[in-house]
Amino acid sequence: MARVLHVVLVEPEIPQNTGNVVRLCSALGAVLHLVKPLGFLLEDKYLKRAGLDYWPLVELIIHEDFAAFEDSVVMPKYLATTKGNCRFDEVRFAEACCLLFGSETKGLSEDVLRRYPDTQLRLPMRAGCRCLNLSNSVAVTAYEVMRQWGYPNLC
Repeated sequence: MARVLHVVLVEPEIPQNTGNVVRLCSALGAVLHLVKPLGFLLEDKYLKRAGLDYWPLVELIIHEDFAAFEDSVVMPKYLATTKGNCRFDEVRFAEACCLLFGSETKGLSEDVLRRYPDTQLRLPMRAGCRCLNLSNSVAVTAYEVMRQWGYPNLC
């Protein structure tokens, strides 16, 4: 199986974060999934500005809701959450996998978390810190996957 990383933003709200993730996915060759509802229009000027000219370099898939995403994407799913029971660098990522990230204000829903209790990952932080910025969390986690895979097709 080919090593393919899928980054999934579930109900993202801030266009600049999504634009930054577009740039990251273009640099890594990752597929980007956006799960509606989105907190912005895809034509949003802030989204376009943050993504700059990287949009043509990214395979973008839009899902109408989480059920549509689950129906169409069958591969291991790793969920980024402050409630995670495993540090992100303690897991061995599958050859093709999805990294799921929730919205900036709510994270992933309890319903989604209940569906995947064994693959919830957390980024270590100091006590009292609520969470990292969404695009930073995606970058840190995605680069860990690429590190484990030996940075395939990257120079």
